Amino acid sequence: MPITESNYDLPSHKHRCHIQLRHKTTNTAQGTPILFVHGATYGASQTFDYAINGRSWMDEMADQGFDAWCLDLTGYGQSDRPGEMAEATSLNAPLVRTDDAVADVLRAIDFICAQRACEAVDLLGYSWGTAICGRIAGQCPDRVNRLVLYGALWVEKQTNFKASSIPAYRTVTASSALSRWGHGLEPAVFETVVDPQVAADWCQTVVETDPDYDAAQHAFLRAPTGVRADYEHCALTGADWYEPELIQAPTFIVVGDLDIETTPEQGLIVFSRLTQAHSRQLTLIGGGTHSLLLENRRFQLFDAVRHFLAA
Repeated sequence: MPITESNYDLPSHKHRCHIQLRHKTTNTAQGTPILFVHGATYGASQTFDYAINGRSWMDEMADQGFDAWCLDLTGYGQSDRPGEMAEATSLNAPLVRTDDAVADVLRAIDFICAQRACEAVDLLGYSWGTAICGRIAGQCPDRVNRLVLYGALWVEKQTNFKASSIPAYRTVTASSALSRWGHGLEPAVFETVVDPQVAADWCQTVVETDPDYDAAQHAFLRAPTGVRADYEHCALTGADWYEPELIQAPTFIVVGDLDIETTPEQGLIVFSRLTQAHSRQLTLIGGGTHSLLLENRRFQLFDAVRHFLAA
């Protein structure tokens, strides 16, 4: 069945900016729409809809009959960059805090529900996206049917944590992205996790999504740092980034056992606090890092999420 792709420009929380909402579906799509929300560094269009061997996670979902959507938040992917991202990093406060991201996602939910004549969506958050989606699910329970937290982010108060000076945005090169992906893994182990050429190709491709990318003068991706400001606030004060106790929707936490950024331990803390969820489950996938959705065992992730949403 052919997959249809549509892209929509919606008003951002940021004045004069627009965000891109992507839709992939087939004529056989049924049930509640699923909205994918990305993490702190890379947009949804180059994570959930990045094709490996000709197929992305969005493609797999659409092919299985799901009504699949993904959103690039302000400052990411195919969405507009705030004007401050064209200025020196030291001139402005950290851009795109979690409250800002929540506002963007709620605009997307409103649009999807209007398009599909429904009252709620399924939400899938990845990394920072789990805090965004967790907050929405807790504060707006009538808008979320089912919740997937892929790499459930959790931060507790850290003794002796010292605040830092946070720029408005940060820069990421292809080489730094690749180093981060394989951090802590021996090369031989990394090769069992993901084809090194696939990883290198993705890192180069995602960096080139920066609208000002130039191999000679601007060979990097800019990413807003509001997430870092929120992280430091939680680490310093012990404040909850979101409140799992408020979440009522059936919730599925899934994480790779090699994930050192949103660790299995973080996922277990969130799981233990989902006291009001209609159901809750946690799945640990062996041989997957924080970038499991792009790795050799990604189909275990895809299948686990699909089974949860279809239940």
